Amino acid sequence: MHRRAALKVPLILAGGAALTSTPLAAAAGGGRWSVERAQGWHRAHRGLVGANYIPSNAINQLEMFQPETYDLRRIDAELAMARRIGLNTIRVFLHDLLWTQDRRGFIRRLMQFVTVAARRGIKPLFVFFDSCWDPRPALGPQRAPAPGVHNSGWVQSPGAERLGDRKYVGVLKEYVTGVMNQFRNDDRVLGWDLWNEPDNPATVYRKVERTDKDDLVAALLPQVFQWAREVDPSQPLTSGVWQGEWANPGKRSVIAGIQLDNSDVTSFHSYAEPRGFEARIAELTPLRRPILCTEYLARSLGSSVEGILPIAQRLDVGAFNWGLVAGKTQTFLPWDSWDRPDPNPKVWFSDLLGPDGRPYRDSEIRAIRRLTPLLRAK
Repeated sequence: MHRRAALKVPLILAGGAALTSTPLAAAAGGGRWSVERAQGWHRAHRGLVGANYIPSNAINQLEMFQPETYDLRRIDAELAMARRIGLNTIRVFLHDLLWTQDRRGFIRRLMQFVTVAARRGIKPLFVFFDSCWDPRPALGPQRAPAPGVHNSGWVQSPGAERLGDRKYVGVLKEYVTGVMNQFRNDDRVLGWDLWNEPDNPATVYRKVERTDKDDLVAALLPQVFQWAREVDPSQPLTSGVWQGEWANPGKRSVIAGIQLDNSDVTSFHSYAEPRGFEARIAELTPLRRPILCTEYLARSLGSSVEGILPIAQRLDVGAFNWGLVAGKTQTFLPWDSWDRPDPNPKVWFSDLLGPDGRPYRDSEIRAIRRLTPLLRAK
């Protein structure tokens, strides 16, 4: 594992923004936030209503931020749509290969992204790593969406080849600390989601998944939390649990235990109907930390905006539905479209808006705006 180098003279980017040539180390990294500090952050960020966001013309994280396909004009237009319907936050996935490709350009684009989001009154929650979908990410042109298939081009970070590469761990640390140091005191950024569903087996890719993936991730995840702690950001750290039992520490999986024991703010995923969603919150409430649901919305399974948001509001839980504008990810299609492709489902699975910006359901937008009265009044 690489050690941090001493502070060097910053490089000045276009527009006067600075990027350090080596990651800046905090003088003394902080530990996990106390419950009191976490609750103080929560009091300043009540009423979070957001979506997981990727531009409609990008199939995955790489296509969103690679220089050839990065489309700031499209992003700005779609975040304007998000603001109009009442959202105040978004969850955005990054990728380690974007850092290895061109770290200065990647940071420049992230700075632009944060600036555009702030202008629209939206705070991003950034995700560093992801164990879902294709374990074979590659830079360059991304494949076209498979007709009728949900999320056919999403890629894991790090990919299977890099996950077991001990020499690459130093690069992953530089990626995490390098990005975080640019925004560690920036109140335009909501927080840091360190790893999305780290124990997701990506079953549709079972033939190319690593059989030792869980063990490798379980060893790496605590290190990722430690790297982030060394930066000592003003924003909270989290990683969302999504399966298994959570209430009893003795029944949690190893990875879920790592997530819950290290997160400043507790987060979880639930695509269950309202009763199941509320039960999941009940499992996490004894931790006494703020709670965010960073993924929900599977209409055909009973997870709807109108059903979930009132519960989230009543229980003081932030909520991010999956998907803003339907596009190349095709997440308006159901998960089982991998087995039975269907380009025209009777009911959209996820996503809020069509490609033209029109709401899929007006009732969903009314439910969102009821939770954001200041936006409704504008």
